[in-house]
Amino acid sequence: MFHSLRVSSIERITDDAVAVTFAVPPALHDTFRHLPGQHLNVRYSAGGEEIRRSYSICAAATEQPDPPALRVGIRMVDGGAFSTYALKELAVGDQVEAMPPTGRFVLRPRPGHFAAIVGGSGITPVLSIASTLLAREPEARFCLIRSDRTAASTMFLDEVADLKDRYPDRFQLVTALSREEQAAGLPSGRLDRERLSGLLPALVSVPDVRGWFLCGPLGLVREAEGALRTIGVDRALIHQEIFHVADEKTSTPAVGRMATPAESTLTATLDGRSGSWPVQDGESLLDTVLRSRSDAPYACKGGVCGTCRALLVKGEVRMDRNFALEPEETGAGFVLACQSHPVTPEVEIDFDR
Repeated sequence: MFHSLRVSSIERITDDAVAVTFAVPPALHDTFRHLPGQHLNVRYSAGGEEIRRSYSICAAATEQPDPPALRVGIRMVDGGAFSTYALKELAVGDQVEAMPPTGRFVLRPRPGHFAAIVGGSGITPVLSIASTLLAREPEARFCLIRSDRTAASTMFLDEVADLKDRYPDRFQLVTALSREEQAAGLPSGRLDRERLSGLLPALVSVPDVRGWFLCGPLGLVREAEGALRTIGVDRALIHQEIFHVADEKTSTPAVGRMATPAESTLTATLDGRSGSWPVQDGESLLDTVLRSRSDAPYACKGGVCGTCRALLVKGEVRMDRNFALEPEETGAGFVLACQSHPVTPEVEIDFDR
């Protein structure tokens, strides 16, 4: 369900990025209280078309009695409808419709050593994760390895520097610039698998790290995951969130027959109500539901945000792309409705699980 939130501040943090803060009415405080690492799904209409996007919350998570802190980072994307609107037209006092915070790329504060490898705007959820962890858990440490093109393009530079000043013994920062030399830190260049495989053991005691958080463009996340597996990190300790995916596809094959049936019926449960509809030729399961249920959850429709995650209860489907679900989730039967197409004549999914 969407709620209208007022924009309380807009701060330009780089030439192509802003931080937008929303004021939350007291009646919605509990609804919009987020876990560190979660995101907001927002929408607005342009030219009669509804546009939805997902943006990570960069503010530290709050607890009662403090109001929720909803601040998101938005970077301009070439051709991006909402990012262009946010950077060029959105103003303080405007109303933006948003769903309650969601997402599973989270770290609930607990003792231990944690680390993150981020690229570009991938710093956004990790900033919330690190600031919440260090403030609430005195026995926690955090190592942040971040990659950006240049110093001028680095988002949340001041906020990260403030963490370093406040927690000098518990927060470790390593920066790499791919297109610019820096006076201190790593030599310029990409953080690829080979480079990270040699770098990480020199920065942290790898066996002691209780969780790795990878966030940013697909290429960086894949290289970082490969490096972690190379140095022996258990996959269960690696958490990922992809921010930018080009035209690349990751197909998730269905088990059994692969041909799409001439006729297929979808049954879906959403908010406790079920319905059945015929799937039109070439239509995704999400689009089938949206024809009758406009409240079906989605944001990116690109297989990245995971908002349309649903449990496959019956039948088989084929997913065109999957950059949001972990192997454990797909193994348990979860699918992305926006990327799923029926393989069997009858398919049933449940958005409520």
